[in-house]
Amino acid sequence: MRSNKTKQTKKAIAIEVTREACDACSRSSEFLDVLLNQTVNSAPPWLLAEEQINQYGSAAGGALMGIQPTGELEGMIAAQLIACHNAAMECYRRAMNSQLPARDYHLNQANKLSRTYATLLDSLNKHRGKGQQKVTVEHVHVHQGGQAIVGHVEHKGEGDGEKNRGSTPCKGD
Repeated sequence: MRSNKTKQTKKAIAIEVTREACDACSRSSEFLDVLLNQTVNSAPPWLLAEEQINQYGSAAGGALMGIQPTGELEGMIAAQLIACHNAAMECYRRAMNSQLPARDYHLNQANKLSRTYATLLDSLNKHRGKGQQKVTVEHVHVHQGGQAIVGHVEHKGEGDGEKNRGSTPCKGD
């Protein structure tokens, strides 16, 4: 069995590789140290051989590079995405190696973690402005020869502001 010092050295190497992936995330080295430690430690340590720690750190760094966090909040969500993915995959692994009722339990936990992952991804996309937008048009009449505009319309100084508030007057040809 290798010493605890060797394990800590490999973990430090993995964290350094992951740090390169996350430098754009924050200017605070203390924040990055905590975030990267949390990301690397999200893998279950009792399941990893010492040789796999460096490989996992590189994989976590690759995941962070793929997510490309641009600030502290995105960095935290990215770390949670990685941890949630690891936990879900561990639950799926345990389910496949279990008999009923343990299989059902692990599949249920994996399902919850997968939904949490999707929610975190939606939160990240929403924060980045990539959230799904919804437009509802309820009551529109466009008569023959008429024109309709879909989008943001600003009314600039024509007519009485009180009379036309919230509507844009149509002009005939």
